[in-house]
Amino acid sequence: MQLATLLSQKKAAILGRWLTMIYESYPPETAIFLRKEKNRFDNPAGYRISEGLEGLYGALLQEMERDQVLTCLDEIIRIRALQNFTPSQALAFIFLLKIVIREELAEEIQKENLAAEILDLESRIDGLALLGFDVYTKRREKIYEIKADEAKRRVSGLMRKTGLSEDSL
Repeated sequence: MQLATLLSQKKAAILGRWLTMIYESYPPETAIFLRKEKNRFDNPAGYRISEGLEGLYGALLQEMERDQVLTCLDEIIRIRALQNFTPSQALAFIFLLKIVIREELAEEIQKENLAAEILDLESRIDGLALLGFDVYTKRREKIYEIKADEAKRRVSGLMRKTGLSEDSL
């Protein structure tokens, strides 16, 4: 049996464990909320993470276009960048997939001698992490840009209120 077939057959179990491991990276009260609340309007972060994971999993199985993969990564990484995760924390979820797959398919990997296919899959997962770093960097730059613009607006407003201008400084 080929690895792609096994990954398709065990998709629900793998995605479920992957999602659980991601939720465990959050503080306990947040993890409970993310796990419990399934409504996309009551829990938009959990919904986006779940949708992003499903898209990434599909990308690994079907060789999606780079733009589609970036969109899936952005779904998850945007949230983690806003929550002030460090780059390593924000991207750790990608590497968790390797652990989940190895554990879920351990018996089949040995029995079917799928070591070469697993190495190829893990290389593609590593590639996702590299793309993810680009996404994280872009998101953090945008956050800093927004904060800088807001600070400029505040200073400008204060200067107008006090009757100062940039020229008088």
